[in-house]
Amino acid sequence: MFNRLFNFTQNHTQFLYNNSLIIQNIDKFIYLSILAVFAASTIFPSDYIGLIAILTTILTIIKLLFVKDEKLEATGSEIWLLAYFMLVVVSLAGSSLFALSLKGFLKTFIYLGFYLSIAHFLKKNKDKIFPIFLTIGLCISFEGIMGFLQNFAHVEEISTWQDVSKLNPEEVMTRVYGTLKPYNPNLLGGYFVAGIPALYAVVAALFVDKKYNLAILGGICALLSSVALFLTGCRGSYIGMMVILAGTFLVSAKYLWQNYKAIYISIVGGCVALMTSAILLSASLRARILSIFAMRQDSSNSFRFNVYQSSFNMFKENWLLGIGCGNKNFREIYGIYMRTGFDALSAYNIFLEIAVESGIFALIAFLGFIITNLVDGIKIILKSTNTKQVIFLSAAVISICALMVHGLVDTVFFRPQLQFIFWTMAAVISSEKKSYLQG
Repeated sequence: MFNRLFNFTQNHTQFLYNNSLIIQNIDKFIYLSILAVFAASTIFPSDYIGLIAILTTILTIIKLLFVKDEKLEATGSEIWLLAYFMLVVVSLAGSSLFALSLKGFLKTFIYLGFYLSIAHFLKKNKDKIFPIFLTIGLCISFEGIMGFLQNFAHVEEISTWQDVSKLNPEEVMTRVYGTLKPYNPNLLGGYFVAGIPALYAVVAALFVDKKYNLAILGGICALLSSVALFLTGCRGSYIGMMVILAGTFLVSAKYLWQNYKAIYISIVGGCVALMTSAILLSASLRARILSIFAMRQDSSNSFRFNVYQSSFNMFKENWLLGIGCGNKNFREIYGIYMRTGFDALSAYNIFLEIAVESGIFALIAFLGFIITNLVDGIKIILKSTNTKQVIFLSAAVISICALMVHGLVDTVFFRPQLQFIFWTMAAVISSEKKSYLQG
């Protein structure tokens, strides 16, 4: 249906294309707006980031309407995504707090519009994947440097970010939060989880191109950012980082295990030894990691358990269509179910959050999109002989997996800084699948 409309407008507005430099160079503007979204994420509030993303979507719509032979093509995973979007629309229509839910829906619409834009752009611009990953990597490196500076400056907490009631002074961590807005170490930790795989991919691609000096510089930035992740004190991001490292080692085994087995084992062993030493030597890091297993003895853990229980009760009474989109909508209705003294902005679990907001079938559709996309990516990684394609696909798959694991215990996933990286990674897999099937 949409392609018929695009074909009609393209055939009847050819004069606009012939006389407009903007439309003739629309890909350049889309490309710049995509990069601007990632650059803006490091310093600007959510509203400004969203405006740039809206511009990206508008430019893509212009391209589809006026550039000859442009059309939309859906993969299997995108059918699931369309189902998810339609279910969110139904949830919005049935929300008892329509105005608040509409705000949340508009955010979802912007994110999906950005995904559509970047997936369509990459379909014919595979050479732009590296610059996009490089931009994400530079932003991650910038936040890594800021994290180190904040750690050495011993920045004070803006709010209560850790339970220090049972800690000795040397076990209290200086939790860094970078420049992302709103300032929050969990947000920075999630941002690192989302973007560090892109930085690793850039380093690997530079090695493949034999640009060793740049690769070494990138490796230093990657190491710096990886260490800065632990300085956030975000325990969910620690688990996400384990997923990133495990995924990186698995993919690298495809190239190193057969011919460089000893080197591969040495690298893996060295990384494990380095991390173990850091945990043993740093009292604050050790205390932070051990608090993961403290269960109800840690106030942050106990708070989350209470929120999970209340959120699940919300879901049980709204399992079909949910309560509607958005954290503001969530907070209004959560007050009816919450345990006294345990107010929350979200469910602290992205899957529970989606189920509460949009119902069980929306959750199934979202999981269908994630699983189908990951399976498509992994199949190409295993079969492809194109090294760079494997590198970029691996980064996308690892980033999504790490974000999903991190999302089991937090909902910073819904912040735009993480959302735009997530949808970019999904778009990379989608575009590479189309290319792989056609090639």
